[in-house]
Amino acid sequence: MTPRFRIVGIGESLYDILPSGQVLGGAPLNVAVQAHQASAHIGGQGVVVSRVGQDALGDQLIAELKARGMSTDYVQTDPDKGTGKVYVEIPFGGGEPTYEIVADAAWDWLQYDPDVESLAGRCEGVCFGSLAQRQAQTRNSIYRFLVDAKRAVRLFDVNVRQNFYDKRSIARSCELANAIKLNERELPIVADLLNVDGPTEGDHDAKVDALAKAVLKKAECELLALTRGVEGTVVYAGDSRVEGEPASYPPADQADAVGAGDACSAGLLIGLVKRWPLDRVVTLANAMGAYVASQAGATGDLPDEIKSMVGPLAE
Repeated sequence: MTPRFRIVGIGESLYDILPSGQVLGGAPLNVAVQAHQASAHIGGQGVVVSRVGQDALGDQLIAELKARGMSTDYVQTDPDKGTGKVYVEIPFGGGEPTYEIVADAAWDWLQYDPDVESLAGRCEGVCFGSLAQRQAQTRNSIYRFLVDAKRAVRLFDVNVRQNFYDKRSIARSCELANAIKLNERELPIVADLLNVDGPTEGDHDAKVDALAKAVLKKAECELLALTRGVEGTVVYAGDSRVEGEPASYPPADQADAVGAGDACSAGLLIGLVKRWPLDRVVTLANAMGAYVASQAGATGDLPDEIKSMVGPLAE
C-alpha cells in the first residue's frame, strides 16, 4: 500500500552506548523511527536513509528497523567501514547528555544512488542535521537529496557536536532548509556563524526571542523551532511566536534525555506535513519530546495517548 506521506531521516545511523547498554540511535534515524511510530496507523511512514557496516551491529540495526515495520531499502551497507557508535555519558542527577562520537563510520560514506534520488522526489518531509556533514561524501549526498526534495518540508535539525560543524555547512544547511530546529545552547552558536548580532537589552526571554527572530530572518526560512527542555518548544514563523500545550510524564527507571529533541523533530514534521495550525504542531512536538525524555534511550515505544494525537486509533 502506498503511504499517505513519507518522513525521511537522512544522515547518521548508529548505536548509542549508554551506561544501561546499547540502543539504536543517530538523530535522523531517531526522527524517522518516532515519526513512523506516531503516524503509521494513519498511513504515515518514517524512512531511514543512511549507511551501516557489513558487521554484527549493522545486521542488528537493519533487523531492528524491520521489526518495527520500517523499510530498510535505503540503508546501504559498507564493506570497509564499521557501523557507527556514540558513547553517551548521562550527568549525575540528570541534565543534557554528552557524546563521544566514533570517527570514520559507515554513515560518513552515504552514496546518492538512483533509489535515494527517487525517494527525494516522493517524500513529504525530511530531517537532516549538521553532524552527518562532517565528511564530504555524506554532506554532498544530503545536499543533493534536499535539492531534489523540492516539495518537502526540509527541517534542519542543528546538532552541534564536538567540532563536527563549521560556518559553511551551517549556512548552506539553512539555505537548503525551509525550517530550522535548535535548542537554547545552539541558538547563539548558529547566530554567530551566520553573523547575526544578538540584542543587548531586555531580560533573558526577550533576548532569546529577539535572537531567534533575527536568525530566522537571516536564514530566510519559513519557521524556526526553539526547544527549551522542560519549558517545551516555541515556534517562530514570520512575526508569530507560538507555544503549544506543555507536557510531562513520570520518569521511568534509568530515564535520560537522549533522543528527546529528535522526537520533538518528528512531531514537528508530522504536523507541518499535515498542515496543522502551529499550536497543534507544537503541542504534539512537546508531548513526543517530553515522553521520550521520560524514558531510557531514544527509540522506545510511544504510548497510544500520543499516537491518538496524530489521528484516531482503530477500535
